[in-house]
Amino acid sequence: MVEAGEWWMLLAAPAALLGFALVAVAGNAALDARSAGRSVTATAVVRPFLAVPQALVTQQRRMPAPDRLLWRVGVVVVPVAAVLSTLVIPFGNHVVADLSVGVVWFNAMEVLTWAGLWLAGWGPNAAFSLVGGYRFLAQGLAYELPLMFALISAATGAQSLRVTDVVGAQHGLWYAVWMPFAFVVYLAGVLAFSFLGPFAYPAGRDIAGGVLGETSGVDRLLLQAGRWLWLAAGAAMAVPLFLGGGAGPGLPTWAWSLIKTLLVLGLLVWVLRRMPVIRADRYVELAWVVLLPLSIVQALVPALVNLNL
Repeated sequence: MVEAGEWWMLLAAPAALLGFALVAVAGNAALDARSAGRSVTATAVVRPFLAVPQALVTQQRRMPAPDRLLWRVGVVVVPVAAVLSTLVIPFGNHVVADLSVGVVWFNAMEVLTWAGLWLAGWGPNAAFSLVGGYRFLAQGLAYELPLMFALISAATGAQSLRVTDVVGAQHGLWYAVWMPFAFVVYLAGVLAFSFLGPFAYPAGRDIAGGVLGETSGVDRLLLQAGRWLWLAAGAAMAVPLFLGGGAGPGLPTWAWSLIKTLLVLGLLVWVLRRMPVIRADRYVELAWVVLLPLSIVQALVPALVNLNL
């Protein structure tokens, strides 16, 4: 039985999200050291975190005629939306807000990232950051509809938009098993709205960092944190949607939620390092010609199963 609304979950959910994000950053740093031929030491793992104090005291970059309000709003929206998405993610038998439209809430918070990154690209009044913002919009046109149908597949299987109902509907058979394509598309969507790995096109080196190019200090720290927070939130949401939530033998439900989230997070970190950056226009073609039709077919499978029950 999932219990909702415990006051301590208001603190525990963001804290858990931050912890998962820190694990992902540390794991990525360890893989960086390994790929560079260096030994994986504690210093190598904590190296990314050593830049945080410096970022906190670094003076903000000044641009000619920026829209400071929109710029700051965009920078803040990305990590805040990631944190708000955790309100509907059950962890074991606990969830902050067991909303009847929890799947929609998660998707809505993810869509806020579109607005945030667009504003972060528009606000500096600089060419490269604006191009980065446009790139994310183009990337969003590619990944969003397949991602939505992946979410719809899980919700259709449970005949509910409540995340805890999706968990409860997976007795004996996880949705990742009989909805594998939706699971893969969802994981690709997680990398896309985190704009990491193969979907780092909006922050590409060819445009001097794009949406990150003109940010500095706290602003840059917030945007970078937002990327990893979204990766962690996407990994955590994959567990109730496709991996049966906290279900598992021998261990408490919270332990299984923790294990599954870390496994998904590890998989995502591994993938983001193995795949090259994909140009948005090429991914749009793949998404609209291949992924979207297959996602629709995948969504029809649980619908037809439910009709025949």
